[in-house]
Amino acid sequence: MYLRRALLATPRLLATAPRTLATMSGKDLFFLDDFALRQFNDDSYTGTRLKGSPEEFAKKVNELCTSEEDLKPGYAPFCKHVFVPNFVGALCPVIAITPEVEPLIVTAYKARTEKELPVLTRWVPAEKYEAKPAKMLDVILYSREQVIEERKAMGIEGDVPDCPWGIISVKAQDESYETPMQPITMLRNALGKEEGGSGVPLDREKYLESVAYWSKHVPLA
Repeated sequence: MYLRRALLATPRLLATAPRTLATMSGKDLFFLDDFALRQFNDDSYTGTRLKGSPEEFAKKVNELCTSEEDLKPGYAPFCKHVFVPNFVGALCPVIAITPEVEPLIVTAYKARTEKELPVLTRWVPAEKYEAKPAKMLDVILYSREQVIEERKAMGIEGDVPDCPWGIISVKAQDESYETPMQPITMLRNALGKEEGGSGVPLDREKYLESVAYWSKHVPLA
């Protein structure tokens, strides 16, 4: 799950019902999964915060990307990425760890939904550091089939829009390519769907790449 995906990003299913997934029409490539709604309306969310309405966001992404040829591979066959300009002015939620930043880092056990297991996370409080707008948005996608499968595993009811890809998380960043998800997210993804994972086996090489990146970076929250 996202990567849930930076998303970070991601184990994505929001433990609330009913679910109202944002989409524009049956001809669109993308719908906005409810797991991504926290980026619009949850003040406690520790990743990229998005302004505007979820419906308008989904509409804009569909306008910017009209072909599946624009999608980039993700960590599993059911996961893809599409990179678009930062049209919402989202702040970059990741900073380099420097001697000045290191004392600002805090840790806590957190779960992203009521049905996930809490895991140890670390971040720098947003009020302690002035973030800057990012250049790009990494829009993280799960296939419609994967969204349905994970919802079923977690006992969440409701229809899923008839679009091939669900937006499950969005990462603001300067890079136009995928940056490593956090190691703890990779470990969570290796769990079963019932625990908020996606059941994808851990890739040792990718995990070590993640450790190398996140040893030098920390999220703002």
